[in-house]
Amino acid sequence: MKYFTVEELCRSATAAARRIDNRPPNEAAGRLQTLIEELLDPIRAAWGAPVTVNSGYRSPELNAAVGGVATSQHMRGEAADLSVGAPAANERFFRRIEELQRAGTIEFDQLIDEARYRWVHISYRRGANRRQVLHL
Repeated sequence: MKYFTVEELCRSATAAARRIDNRPPNEAAGRLQTLIEELLDPIRAAWGAPVTVNSGYRSPELNAAVGGVATSQHMRGEAADLSVGAPAANERFFRRIEELQRAGTIEFDQLIDEARYRWVHISYRRGANRRQVLHL
């Protein structure tokens, strides 16, 4: 893990403010490590500039507090919401991630443009990636 840590993917201002325990169970921590190794670090290396994690792992309590869906991959340690700045920069970042997948450099489960590129959601499921690109 070169650019990201499991601990970084578990930090949450909402969890801290509401005193929610956001420590992942071992299985989710292992998936976070895989997410970093298979996606986040290679994407950051290809991007060549800092990438901010807005949301990574979410305990069920935190997921409910932020209005996450009941089936959120964040609760399994399989997803992260990322940003590189303003929506225009996030759109370029999104396009770069698509290019990386087309080139066979990475494989994701879902790549989602959230709220007109306010942030980018990306997920990874070992052996079960759907390669979906969505705009919400």
